[in-house]
Amino acid sequence: MGVSYTHWQAQIFVPRVSLSSLRTLCLVLVMALVAVAACPKNCHCSERNGVVVQCVSRNLDKIPSNLPEDTVVLLLSSNRIKHIPKQAFKDLRRLRELDLSRNAIESVDAGAFQGLAEGLRSLDLSNNQLRSVPKDTFSKLEARVSLSHNPWHCECSLQEMLRDMRLDPETVNQVNCHTSVQEEYAGRPIIQILDSGINFCNFHHRTTDVAMFVTMFGWFAMVIAYIIYYVRHNQEDARRHMEYLKSLPSTSQISKDYDTASTVL
Repeated sequence: MGVSYTHWQAQIFVPRVSLSSLRTLCLVLVMALVAVAACPKNCHCSERNGVVVQCVSRNLDKIPSNLPEDTVVLLLSSNRIKHIPKQAFKDLRRLRELDLSRNAIESVDAGAFQGLAEGLRSLDLSNNQLRSVPKDTFSKLEARVSLSHNPWHCECSLQEMLRDMRLDPETVNQVNCHTSVQEEYAGRPIIQILDSGINFCNFHHRTTDVAMFVTMFGWFAMVIAYIIYYVRHNQEDARRHMEYLKSLPSTSQISKDYDTASTVL
């Protein structure tokens, strides 16, 4: 028995898509294509309510310069980056997560994270070569910052920097003093040292006071040495002058010689 065309038509389900849904789908596809097209060389980009840029283990030696402005996650771990320049991420105002762990970062310029203050939620600088950074580097960030496994030098500026930032609580006890202004604190977690009441800024002031005292003592010693030299030099001149005066004929002798000359005349 044959089946009519009308019967087959009734069996076919054709989904209805609204115009607004179609526009949204097209917009998402366009944004994904733009993100892929703007992706830095040797990196992989994907769309996830913004662009996720994945540059892990790509042998990079600097921060990519052509990052998409709508980047929300930037993964740069396990590369060879040594330096973070000023305003390296200034155009990434939507950035929420920044991973710079496991590089060779030795220095961070003041203002390196300028522009990320409000949106950034996570910043990972662990497993690098940082000994110190400018005091205000993290002062305006709301992000949780991981600084573990770096060769930190514990002194006043590091203490002041930690006071103005939010350390990642999961790694806070792994921020150790590799070296310190006081040798006995080397190898210990800096938070534990500060919690025990130690103030590295006091050591700094004491060192400054000692340096000023040594400088003042040096100047004082120079002044004393000059005075002694001046007095001895003047004494020698005075002695020579007295000897000269003694060698001159006396007034009485001159008078006698004058009287004798008058009598002869």
